[in-house]
Amino acid sequence: MSEVKVACYNLCKKFGTTVVVDDLSFTVESGQVLALLGPSGCGKTTTLRLIAGFEKLDGGRIEVAGQVVADDRLHWPPERRRVGMVFQDYAIFPHLNVAQNVAFGLGRGSQAEEQVEAMLAMVGLEGLEDQMPHELSGGQQQRVALARALAPEPAVLLLDEPFSNLDTSLRSQVRAEVRDLLKKSRATAIFVTHDQEEALFIGDRVAVMQAGTLEQVGTPAEIFHEPATRFVAEFMGQSDFLPGQVTDEGIMTPLGPLSQPVALPAGTTVEVAVRPDDVTLRAEPAGANGRIVDRRFVGIATIYTVALDRGGRVHSWQPHTVELASGMAVRAWLRPDHPVAVFYQGRAVHRKISVPGT
Repeated sequence: MSEVKVACYNLCKKFGTTVVVDDLSFTVESGQVLALLGPSGCGKTTTLRLIAGFEKLDGGRIEVAGQVVADDRLHWPPERRRVGMVFQDYAIFPHLNVAQNVAFGLGRGSQAEEQVEAMLAMVGLEGLEDQMPHELSGGQQQRVALARALAPEPAVLLLDEPFSNLDTSLRSQVRAEVRDLLKKSRATAIFVTHDQEEALFIGDRVAVMQAGTLEQVGTPAEIFHEPATRFVAEFMGQSDFLPGQVTDEGIMTPLGPLSQPVALPAGTTVEVAVRPDDVTLRAEPAGANGRIVDRRFVGIATIYTVALDRGGRVHSWQPHTVELASGMAVRAWLRPDHPVAVFYQGRAVHRKISVPGT
């Protein structure tokens, strides 16, 4: 069983009368990257600052590497917690060169010099020891900040929206580099972001937050394909929500029957979350159930918006070889080859499991 490096139990934090973090609990195992994901103002950065020691708890307990560092009575300062921090603006010192930045906090001596050399080699900055921060690219500055945070060998590395200051063209390259460096160094890390694609790419696990609470924690595949709440399904990608009525065989939707029995009584009203790749289209005027009202070319595919005859809209991802004109009557239906998420009162509904002989 893997060692737990960070454990947060029932964390609470208020600013005045506003509850920013509300009864939050999760753990991070050794060598694991947890992506803390959510919209602006959901409490993810405050959670990071509570772990780092920059904010004091109003309730709960935080453990780092098996040591209680904060609870109702205890508050260790950041320098005692064995945490490394990479900030949004990198916070590297403009008056120090690359090597001096990485060495900051290591003390002096040959051992510190060896550690600086090892860190610079790991992040691919050999030969740039004497460069000043203003002489570096944004990606190189990011790597200096990462090397400085990793140099003291922290128990956990905390990264707060570290790519937010990079150009769009550079972000995908740098995040791939950072993911590789985190894996190469076997770092335990908590990575805060509001970007869903970033979280799915970097996180071994993803924790989705809303309004200070934890909606769901799981692997990227679990979060994307098996959202526990309607909020997670909506936040994790372009989802359309269709009304449905439970039947003995599955669910009846505006796109026809869905052969997916759920553990609810027949007649119950539910919501079905469908993404563009769930919806198939065909130009079929005689059996049409909708009309194309918009089309968006995205290179390898076209995303069509279909207004349904029974109300509501859905989006459909079609390969670039499929050409459908705006205004065209089409038949839309759900692909039968994989289940979709179904919600009752905002919570995911479990699929009904048939037992042989019953």
